[in-house]
Amino acid sequence: MTNTVQKRTLKTRAKLLDAARQVVEEMGYPGLRTEEVVKRAGTAKGTFFAHFPDKDGLLDHLIGADMDGILDQMQAKTRPQTVQDLIDSLMPLVRYMGSERAVFDVIIRRSGAAAIEDIGPIAVTFERQFTLFSEWMRTPRFRQDVAPELLAEGIQAFVVQAIALNFCALHNTLDLPDRLGPYLEAWLTPGPPT
Repeated sequence: MTNTVQKRTLKTRAKLLDAARQVVEEMGYPGLRTEEVVKRAGTAKGTFFAHFPDKDGLLDHLIGADMDGILDQMQAKTRPQTVQDLIDSLMPLVRYMGSERAVFDVIIRRSGAAAIEDIGPIAVTFERQFTLFSEWMRTPRFRQDVAPELLAEGIQAFVVQAIALNFCALHNTLDLPDRLGPYLEAWLTPGPPT
């Protein structure tokens, strides 16, 4: 009996996610409405809320899955050897995260967790980024006077800063790679020996 209920629950959740993807493809993330998702999925609104706490919970799953796919592709590529290689490697993720204000806003809201039970797909992708970036920093081409983990945190911070400024009317004149480049160059380039 339990196995049947689990299968039905997973099938219903998949229907809701598929319906949400259809809405996003047609109207973008700002056009996503729970009413439209349940209508397309053929479920009740209460069923939606049994699977997701709110619209942000649904977006967490959609955006987190997209970010996971991008991270899979990034992991499959050769480790960056220069700051420019790093920027090139980061750009698919950066462009996705900055593709729409609605996407970026959800990513920022869901990138951390207030409690262990609140860890969602987007927060998990931030941990994956940290792990990947830390591994990338374990090359002598980047500065070695600080831990790779600290370098990785800096990369994440500069990515978020570059995207945030891209949405600012006062600072959106640079393309994302041009904005990110000076940050990463200053942060990752070894200084002269002392």
